[in-house]
Amino acid sequence: MTQNPNPFVRGYWNLRVVRTLCICYGDGSPHVWRSIHTSQAHLSDNDLISSPCIVTSDFALIKSGTDAISDELIAECDAVEGINGEGVVGAVVYAIHGDDLDGRPVHVGDTYSAEAARDVVQRLSFETGYYSRCWEVSSAHICQETGQYLANLADLATPEAFLFIAFRVPYSPAIGVKLISTPWTDKNLEYAEGISAEQLRQEHRDKGMPDDLANILELAGQADVRILILDADAPALLGLPLAET
Repeated sequence: MTQNPNPFVRGYWNLRVVRTLCICYGDGSPHVWRSIHTSQAHLSDNDLISSPCIVTSDFALIKSGTDAISDELIAECDAVEGINGEGVVGAVVYAIHGDDLDGRPVHVGDTYSAEAARDVVQRLSFETGYYSRCWEVSSAHICQETGQYLANLADLATPEAFLFIAFRVPYSPAIGVKLISTPWTDKNLEYAEGISAEQLRQEHRDKGMPDDLANILELAGQADVRILILDADAPALLGLPLAET
């Protein structure tokens, strides 16, 4: 299959909130962002604002407050490569991080409170019961013969090994597909069905599924789509090839 971006993918995966410190230097050097050392994670935002800190390439260590910095922590700072000196915490930022479908980390954005960050994560998360995983796309993405193949599956019992069920939409020429055990990734399919994504694709090939339908279902399954409707009156999905005529 092509390595172009999956047009069914929306949002980000593995969204998470990371509390970071925006640190400024007295000499006017550009601000840097660091996570607070794990031993000081209990400090409140108010405790951190305007506090002097030791800055390393990995973390920041607050110097003020009632908790004395142990010799062990000082030694840990000395052992980290790329110590950037000392600065002052200018702001506490709640960064929202996520992953692309290929696993690459993505910095989605910043907020200035934990509550605001959690609200953004909830709004961006595609979770069952909150955001729809249903798609309606043009049947022009499959050829006429494939449409008939899909209609036959809807009228008969779809093979269980396909991991989807085809069905007719009442009073409409549209055909629907309910995908099972999504997302169709190696990790989830191994857990749910004991197979790999390639084995599922091979099962579709072995049963004579047309390539255009197999490609669409593979992309939709990877993107955790649960219901896919193919309808002549629906718009084409940008990035998804149209059937050859």
